[in-house]
Amino acid sequence: MTADRKNEAREKFLLGGLVVKAGLSKADRAFLLGGLIELASVAPGTAEHRRLRDIGEEAFKAPALDGGSPHIAETAEWH
Repeated sequence: MTADRKNEAREKFLLGGLVVKAGLSKADRAFLLGGLIELASVAPGTAEHRRLRDIGEEAFKAPALDGGSPHIAETAEWH
């Protein structure tokens, strides 16, 4: 495996860990992608960006959410 492929695999692994940390490991992939697309529209430095970053900083200090989000339909299979 080349160094680039190892780095890419590590990045994907870390991003997957964020999904688990947020309690979204069983969320529908389309839901996750839609949320990420919405997040991509939040401009850095704005109040909303700072608010979301603060939430994330606090979440890193806490244990992973294991109950999932009550706002999503959980599914055992990926779509």
